[in-house]
Amino acid sequence: MATNRSVDPITLAVVRGTLETTQREMTLTLEKTARSSVFNVAHDYSNALFNHRAEMILQGQDIPIHLGGLMPAMKAVAAYFGDDIHEGDVIYHNDPAMMGSHILDCTMYKPVFYKGKLVFWSVCKGHVTDIGGPVPAGYNPDAKEIFAEGLRIPPVKLWSKGEPRQDVIQFILSNVRSRRDWEGDLKAQYGAVTIGERNLIALVEKYGLEEVQACSDELLAMADRSMRQLFASVKDGRYTATAVLEDAGHGLGELPITATVDIRGDNCHIRIDSPPQVPYFINSYEGNSYSGVYLGLMMFAKVAPPYNEGLYRCVTLDLGPKGTLCNAREPAPHVNCTTTPMETLADAVRLALEQAAPERAVGSWGHSSGINIAGFDTRNSEEYVTMVLASLISGAGATASMDGWNSVGPQCCFGALSSGDIEILEYSYPVQIHRYGLVGDSGGAGYHRGGCATVWEVEPLAHEMTAISFGEGRHYPAIGAQGARSARPELKVGRVELKDGEAVKEVMRTNAIMTLQPGQRVATINPGGGGWGEPLQREIERVVADVRNGYVSVAAARDEYGVEVDTATWTARPCGARLTASA
Repeated sequence: MATNRSVDPITLAVVRGTLETTQREMTLTLEKTARSSVFNVAHDYSNALFNHRAEMILQGQDIPIHLGGLMPAMKAVAAYFGDDIHEGDVIYHNDPAMMGSHILDCTMYKPVFYKGKLVFWSVCKGHVTDIGGPVPAGYNPDAKEIFAEGLRIPPVKLWSKGEPRQDVIQFILSNVRSRRDWEGDLKAQYGAVTIGERNLIALVEKYGLEEVQACSDELLAMADRSMRQLFASVKDGRYTATAVLEDAGHGLGELPITATVDIRGDNCHIRIDSPPQVPYFINSYEGNSYSGVYLGLMMFAKVAPPYNEGLYRCVTLDLGPKGTLCNAREPAPHVNCTTTPMETLADAVRLALEQAAPERAVGSWGHSSGINIAGFDTRNSEEYVTMVLASLISGAGATASMDGWNSVGPQCCFGALSSGDIEILEYSYPVQIHRYGLVGDSGGAGYHRGGCATVWEVEPLAHEMTAISFGEGRHYPAIGAQGARSARPELKVGRVELKDGEAVKEVMRTNAIMTLQPGQRVATINPGGGGWGEPLQREIERVVADVRNGYVSVAAARDEYGVEVDTATWTARPCGARLTASA
């Protein structure tokens, strides 16, 4: 249990700042030393620091769907090795059956010792380019069980007492594509956790172990108090909401996920009810589902830092019985689970909580809908494979005070991803990117408009390319708040276009494995964010500005906002539904 020892506020601020700086230095280490574009361009990784009790004392400003699941994963790994943890050990892990998220998110854990005593953990989770299995980049929409998805890694030591275990490292590298990128990213993770270790030891040497641990305990207590104050300020009661996971086109139908929230005083209990697990890659194991629930909770809470495990001390969670969509058991396929159904789960949790405090309601962010690409690069005679994070950038939800941000989604990543420069991707892979920009009319209509999403279009050069689509948001638009609605919902959803040159051959709203030849293209058009408030109350001058900036078309301004815009003079007048409403 945390101590009650009081700490000096100045020392607390310094320790807190050092922990935050350490996390940022770990992040920069990954960015500057990683080899794959998933790491060094897209920043699909997360770092965190844990105390000796395996409690997260600081999380990075990273990927939400990583961070929530790191807490149960860290405890599972520490318990797995028990007393067999030594200075110089480095543990690696991805297995969802042991609290991992999905097998592409591989986590490195470095125990930090001081004078022979375990005092902290330095942890880095990253989305690797490939994990073996039948489909490049790991997303296999045809998988019926987890064994058809890739390499599962239970907690295993890659370094033992400071010595690398090359037998284990080479075993992993021999089972993945794009070996050079993979090995480079592995070394970058090692560099990151070693930076964390170095800085934590320096902190302890400067202030003393007792003082640093007391400060860490106080940071946990600060977060605990912040969340308890929030729950104490809203009305006690039981609140229930359901969000629907759209039919992916594989005969499964729509899948409802229900969250029931009980608030009593300064405590909260969340129960999740979901359908039985399915023979499709959208099942979520327990550790990953923690992230989805916590994401929905934090979208509602919007509490101030510090952000650490203390936030969840007053929250209990029941994911429902094993063998369900949000509490899967072996051998359920799962690789798409960090986006689908987690974003739907987050929506359900947030919608239930908002019933207790409607003034906190926000629009949902656009859900993930992207592609991975793979092929043989004749320039270096190597196979390449990458998850194209730029292909799934959606729009943010609007709030009570502002429009949603453009091109910062998807919801599971909350703006932490970077799409990177087009030139870097074209330099790294034998492809040409024909389009990358905002999609007009994709943001949900409202008094505050949802953020616009992006389109990303690619063509292989001088080789045959495999493209694998994954995700959702292609049937239903992002959920709006406080009366937001879209008269043209078909403009707000995502889709995948197969093209011969400029001509669209097929529009797809399901996940599939595609083969493209030079001259053919694939484009992902992403969903926008949900709006907030009555669209017909949006000021006319703001609608005109949206049209002028390309965020809203002339037709959508008329249909959704009741504003007729003259683009020759940039003047406008109310029309249609706006006139009816005012009458």
